[in-house]
Amino acid sequence: MAVVELQGLVKDYGSTRAVHGVDLRIENGEFCVFVGPSGCGKSTLLRMIAGLEDITDGELRLDGVRVNEQRASERGLAMVFQTYALYPHMTVRENLAFGLENIRTPKPEIATRVAGAARMLQIEELLDRRPKQLSGGQRQRVAIGRAVVREPRVFLFDEPLSNLDAELRVAMRGEISSLHRRLGNTMIYVTHDQVEAMTMADKIVVLRAGRIEQAGTPLELYNRPVNRFVAGFIGSPRMNFVDATVAGVAANGVVMRDGSGAVHEAAVDGAGLRQGDAVVLGIRPDHLEIGGTMGRPVTVQSVEQLGGESYVYCEADDGTRLTAHLSGQTPIKRGEKTRAVFRPEFTHLFRQDNGLAQKRLKIGEAV
Repeated sequence: MAVVELQGLVKDYGSTRAVHGVDLRIENGEFCVFVGPSGCGKSTLLRMIAGLEDITDGELRLDGVRVNEQRASERGLAMVFQTYALYPHMTVRENLAFGLENIRTPKPEIATRVAGAARMLQIEELLDRRPKQLSGGQRQRVAIGRAVVREPRVFLFDEPLSNLDAELRVAMRGEISSLHRRLGNTMIYVTHDQVEAMTMADKIVVLRAGRIEQAGTPLELYNRPVNRFVAGFIGSPRMNFVDATVAGVAANGVVMRDGSGAVHEAAVDGAGLRQGDAVVLGIRPDHLEIGGTMGRPVTVQSVEQLGGESYVYCEADDGTRLTAHLSGQTPIKRGEKTRAVFRPEFTHLFRQDNGLAQKRLKIGEAV
């Protein structure tokens, strides 16, 4: 296990800067997930930690020791890639043992480690098969097992589930989380799937264009995003956004008026806002209420009834689209004219000019 520290980490490809001075500390035994859109630098950052990419500037430290100049094989890390990269002519047992044989580990110790990893990952009955005889999930278990037998200080995962079907992805998510609980190692996991990030991470690091937008626990990012980008990226379905104008600032929040004339309140700190300022209010589909006499007039475009939950897709007269996630089944029908209600304690507020969020207030808290 190890503490991983990134201090002003920079990566340049010629004149193009891919990673811009990243500062981050990943604690001992923490499951940290890098998430963000394609091209945000998350895999580049992981490869820099692994020693597969040179560091242009800054420092990478493992347990306080600078490792910039250490080769990948000297860092005590193990990486699981998006592709399984198993040797097709070798059995599962031989694939698991290969890396240990290369570093001249004694044969009895190899046998013990292989047996332990196979037992942990429930692939004991597969040890004498070759990769072509395995399913996708079994191959991924073998790839993870190859990392486990090395007994690394840190596990690195680069989108390991992206080649699996939806049902198997859910199962493997649980297996990797269980592996982390059993081993207790520091793990760094890269994905573009924010659902994976929310369900697996102790800490999520949201990246955009080679910079960290926000780092924190899944619920910190969900409940208190620091800007509109994080708010829109974390959560599924994504947060609803509506353009509005500040109508007033009070001790318990901000009053706004949207383009339809509807009035909304947000329990946020109104510091720096003035009447007439252009803002964007946001509310998650889970917190958007449909019906009643207050709120923004909308027309229901479609309804998805899933039995235990429902999704209602609405559109306002100006084309703004809103999604509501309702518990259970709903009598709401397509074409129905209704109202979308934004509850103040769940409404976020972002500055129109830079997308930064106003600080949320706890219920009953004043500015």
